[in-house]
Formats: sequence, structure tokens, C-alpha cells
Amino acid sequence: MKRISIMKWLTIAMAAFGLAGCASDSKDRPLDAEHARMLAKVRTELAADYYSRKQYSVALDELTKATHADARYAPAYDVRALVHMALLEDAEAESDFRHSLDLDSSNPETHNNYGLFLCMHGRESDGVKHFLLAAKDPLYSTPGTAYLNAGMCSKKIGQFQDAEVFLQRAMILQPDLTEALIEMSDLAFTMGDYPRAEASLVRYENSAGTHLSAENLLLAVRIEHKLGNRGAQAAYAARLRKEYPDSRESATLGQIQ
Repeated sequence: MKRISIMKWLTIAMAAFGLAGCASDSKDRPLDAEHARMLAKVRTELAADYYSRKQYSVALDELTKATHADARYAPAYDVRALVHMALLEDAEAESDFRHSLDLDSSNPETHNNYGLFLCMHGRESDGVKHFLLAAKDPLYSTPGTAYLNAGMCSKKIGQFQDAEVFLQRAMILQPDLTEALIEMSDLAFTMGDYPRAEASLVRYENSAGTHLSAENLLLAVRIEHKLGNRGAQAAYAARLRKEYPDSRESATLGQIQ
């Protein structure tokens, strides 16, 4: 339904501007700044929808049209960077993230997305800085997600105390962000706080709409093993073997000691 809505908006917008096709089709009738920005916005939102459907070539085509309509529309480069990330085109992705921030250095969504890119490519400290810029923006609608990302990125490089603070903030700001619970469980396990790891895991498992993955179940097995709860350990191990019989996690059960 979302794609249909955006397509309808695009059709109406183009009709209102006297356009047939992309923004560059009518060289004799240049768009004014307001119309150009609106067309770029619509094209970018349409591209984001195609990106979410993994239709990357179509998304790139829409983003080309967006930047032709308004070359200074920063979100278009942010979305294009995400597409390049999905296509493993790292140089292009970083170039687009940087250009998007050059055009609008205050966009929290771009800071969060660029932070993910940096954390994925071994530049965790820089990634955390961008996550925090996003999280502290009063206009950002999902600061908890940025704190969650900062926590995961900090944990990756062994900055456990920072990771704990960030994950706690994520849960305070967005209590329904259940991913923060399982990350806190994993962090507590890594830090040797097994009762806390178990408590966070149980809260995660009891949250509405969650289902333990193979990785989650292996974590549960390891937690219960450390706590000496052999019955719970066996129960989680049985679930892992039954639900994910061919998984790498299931194959490693015999190594837990």
C-alpha cells in the first residue's frame, strides 16, 4: 500500500508541475526551487520503498531522477548510500554519506546510517560519534535505536561500560525496543554477570512478538550452563536442535563446558 500511495503522490505532483516523465524531461520549463525539492522528496521516498524491497536497480534509477530534480536534496544521497551498502559498493556508499552530510550536517537519520557503515568497516569509534549525534538530536524520532547501535558498536571493540550505558538509555527511551534486551543479555554474559544476562534474556523472550533465533538459544544455553541450571540448559539445547537442526549454533552445543 505504501508504494501505491507514493506512486499516486508522484503522479499528482508531476501533473501539477506540468511534467511527463522525470524532472529533466522538460528543459524549456525548469522547475522552481519549491517544486524541484518536492519532486526530489517524492522520488527519494519511492526509492526508499524500492530499497526496502531489495529492488536496488529501480531504487538507483529513482534516486538519479531525484538528484536531477534537486541536486542539493540531502536525503537522496543518504538513501543512495544505503543502496550502495547493500550492493557492497563501499567507496560509493561513503562518498554519498559524506555528501549528504555536507549538504545537511544536522540530519540525524544520515548520522545513524553513516554510523552503521563505519561500525561495519572497522571504524567503530567514529561510528559511535555519529550514533550519538543522531541520538542527541531532539527532533530524531527514534533516539533509542541510535543508542542501541552505539551500544552494539562499543561492545564490538570491548568498551563494555560505554556499551552498557548506551543500551540502558536505549531501553529507557524506547521500552519496546526489544533488541536492546537481547544485546544487554549478551553484554552481561560477556562481562560475567550471568544472573543479569538471564534476567535480560527472559525479559526478551517474554516480550510480545519475539522469537528466539539460533544465536539467542545458544546464548541461553551458555547462560544456564554458567548458572548451573542443567534443566534449563537442556531445555534450551533441545529447542535449538529441534528448531535449527542444521545451524552452526546447533553444531557447537557439544563444545559448551
